[in-house]
Amino acid sequence: MSDSSGKPGHDCPLCPRLAAFRDDWRSREPAWFNAPVASFGSRNARLLIVGLAPGLRGANRTGRPFTGDYAGDLLYDTLIRYGFARGNYEARPDDELELVDARITNAVRCVPPENKPTPAEIKTCRGFLTDTIAEMPKLAVIVTLGRISHDSTLAALSQRRAACPFGHGAAFEIGRIRLIASYHCSRYNTNTRVLTPEMFRKVFASARGYLDARH
Repeated sequence: MSDSSGKPGHDCPLCPRLAAFRDDWRSREPAWFNAPVASFGSRNARLLIVGLAPGLRGANRTGRPFTGDYAGDLLYDTLIRYGFARGNYEARPDDELELVDARITNAVRCVPPENKPTPAEIKTCRGFLTDTIAEMPKLAVIVTLGRISHDSTLAALSQRRAACPFGHGAAFEIGRIRLIASYHCSRYNTNTRVLTPEMFRKVFASARGYLDARH
């Protein structure tokens, strides 16, 4: 079920497992957001960042993508560094941080148990991702965070995985859009050095350079 704007409603029932998990946490933590998390940023942005899903104690708690957990610390610091955000990130939705020519969304809008949505849930939520992409008239670059978000974004763009295989820093031209893949900025990936801050920054430096050259 979606609301009148085509976004998932507060009580979206499309994925029964996720709805049950969401309801359980509403009982445990009634002050938390505990609902599908909307995209953050302007539809007129040229950059779209696609994450996996809300973190339990991050976006599921605060209601804003990548806000309130470690992944947000690294992401927003990087966005500020490359001019895609301004203000101070204080890990809460009223911290006055603003995105600049950037928008953030997730492949799956509801928090999944153990941060692992099922293939069926990813597919069910893809319609909302497709709509998000379609409503951005100036979109020029998409950065995907992790393989799942990369593959789901490809499907939303009607592209075959084999034509655009996931790899950190890999870039592909899909019509008017440049797609750049990155490892997810999760604490696990950074703790294990799968992803370093320097590696992550290079992805957004690439996006910045591409957009500046187009301008």
